Amino acid sequence: MPRLLRRLLDGITQKMLTQTLRALERDGLVHRRVCPTVPPRVDYGLTELGVEAGRLTSAIGAWSVGHAQQVLAARQALDDQAAKASEPVR
Repeated sequence: MPRLLRRLLDGITQKMLTQTLRALERDGLVHRRVCPTVPPRVDYGLTELGVEAGRLTSAIGAWSVGHAQQVLAARQALDDQAAKASEPVR
């Protein structure tokens, strides 16, 4: 799986991928299984906690996509208000 992840996560180094997977394992989000093969292979999978975190992350992503225009409009309105406030009085 790390090889597949490395292909999917363009630009990530093996060291960073390993550190991230170890941290996720430590947090209980993934489980790690070493397969006694030659060469050795390591498989990772999501735990129940990891699956739940994935659902929440997906929900936040869907909300973000669904509300992106509102967020951008709010930013623009505040930027316009700040620009108007900084204009010199004539």
